[in-house]
Amino acid sequence: MRLTLAEEITLLSLDDESGAFKRRQSAGWAVAGAALLELVMLERVSVSGKYLHLVDTSPTGEELLDGRIELMGTWLRGKNMRRVTDWLTKDQARVMAATVSRLAERGVVGEERHKALGVFPVRRYPEVDGEVERALRERLASVVLEGAEPDERTAGLVALIHSAKLHALVFPDRPRKETSARMAEIAEGQWAAESVRVAIRDMQVAMAAVTVVTVAAV
Repeated sequence: MRLTLAEEITLLSLDDESGAFKRRQSAGWAVAGAALLELVMLERVSVSGKYLHLVDTSPTGEELLDGRIELMGTWLRGKNMRRVTDWLTKDQARVMAATVSRLAERGVVGEERHKALGVFPVRRYPEVDGEVERALRERLASVVLEGAEPDERTAGLVALIHSAKLHALVFPDRPRKETSARMAEIAEGQWAAESVRVAIRDMQVAMAAVTVVTVAAV
C-alpha cells in the first residue's frame, strides 16, 4: 500500500492504541507541508521564495492531492501566486482531517467516536493494520539510522519531519541529538531535482514562520 507523504506523517503522529494525536500542532504543519511537497514533486505546484504557484490543475489520481488542487484553485481566485505561509495556515486543519479519514478508509486505522464529559465530540483513530506503519518506520530507520541512500520521497519525508522537529515521533527511543544530524544531512543533500530541493528549503522557512506565530499566539 502506497501512502501519500501527508498520510505517512499523520500515521506517525497517531498513538497506536488510543488513536489520539501526539504533537498535533507541529504534526499539522508537517502534514500540510507534506501534501504541498507532493504536489511540487508531481509538478502541479511550484514553490519559490515566499510564494506558491498552481501550475497544473490536471488530476493526480490521488483523492487527497486532487482535493488540495481544487481547494487551492478556489483559494487563489485567479491570482498567479500567494504566500506559502497563508496556504499552510489555511490548509493545516483541513488536510489533517482529510488524511486521517483517508487512512480510515484504507483500513490502516479505525475510527472511534465518543463525547468528552458527555458533551464535546471526540474522535480517535487506533491502529488496525500495523504492518503499514512498521514498513514505514523500517524505511526511515534504514535511511536515518543505518545510512542507506534515500529516494526522493523518503528524503522529502525526512526533511519535513526534521523541519517540524518531530524526531521523537519516528525514533521515540533515541535521543534527538543522535538522529538530528543525519536528518539535517538528508534534508540538505543532493537527493532530488533542484526545483524540489528549492521548494523544500523555502517550505522549511515557511513552516518555521507559521510555527513561531502559532506558539507566540498561545
